[in-house]
Amino acid sequence: MAFSKLKHKFGAKPSILDDIKFASKKERKRYQELKVLQQHGELLFFLRQVPFHLPGGVKYLCDFMNFWQNGSVTIEDVKGMKTPMYILKKKQVEKLYPITITEI
Repeated sequence: MAFSKLKHKFGAKPSILDDIKFASKKERKRYQELKVLQQHGELLFFLRQVPFHLPGGVKYLCDFMNFWQNGSVTIEDVKGMKTPMYILKKKQVEKLYPITITEI
């Protein structure tokens, strides 16, 4: 089945930009925003799909880890719908690691 014909169970529409497959148009839009912030020097760089390892061999992937000019680092997850699994993993990550996940 072709990528463009896949249907997401929550209605998100996958898209591609810069040869990167995004789970939703919203995630692609945030990627574009981060690129602009990087071009303007506010954002040094950002990483996509960074794993956080949880007990039991489970892992949580954040959508973006951002490294700002002022030295701060933010973790973002682009959400259209918060599933019970996401809520559980978010709580676990924030308890195990000294971070706060920002939902976009």
